[in-house]
Amino acid sequence: MILEIDNVELFFKEKRILNGIYLKAETGNITGILGSNGCGKSCLLKIIFGDLIPKYKLIRIDGKPILKPLYQTGLVSYLPQHHFIPNNLNIKTAFKLFHVDWNDFINTFPSFALYENLKFNKLSGGERRVMEVYLILKSSSNIILLDEPFSHIAPLYIEKIITLIEAEKHQKAIVITDHMYQHIFDVSDSIYLLKNGWSKLINNLKELEDYKYLSIGSID
Repeated sequence: MILEIDNVELFFKEKRILNGIYLKAETGNITGILGSNGCGKSCLLKIIFGDLIPKYKLIRIDGKPILKPLYQTGLVSYLPQHHFIPNNLNIKTAFKLFHVDWNDFINTFPSFALYENLKFNKLSGGERRVMEVYLILKSSSNIILLDEPFSHIAPLYIEKIITLIEAEKHQKAIVITDHMYQHIFDVSDSIYLLKNGWSKLINNLKELEDYKYLSIGSID
């Protein structure tokens, strides 16, 4: 499956946020998005998902325009920056609702085994984020949108999540953004930089210095 979003124009009042954005993601590849704070990375994921309506956009799946919000198609799952699972929902119940196997989860994250009957508001922010990322990644959707999946997560868990992302990409098109750019470098097959409202496909990481996303000498 190939997802393309093209000609995105987004304004907040009179301020232009995105202007003529193009991005491509496909099954078997991880597409990373980089950019400074406030450049529109989260807005772009919300537009793809269908939660934010821009002035203009064109979304295509395998070359065919999609005229309704993508979330209505059942093809996409979206991890927002904020916690999205209700505080009082039981953890084991959430796994059943998402049709995700609890035993597979604790095989990957054995330290969570004791949390089965807790509610989500009993977890730390980082623990909660691990579960939310896992539930989205393991969903049956063909397209996965991950906004800041590594935030507040311990390094050991980040390594496991990266391994999961790399495994899931074989069945899914995955789009990921994070301020921890080294993780985006490590996991992505293609990278787009958002700057001044436009998108640029990065063919060489040194370009990130040329576009002043990174300071000179940041990349060895």
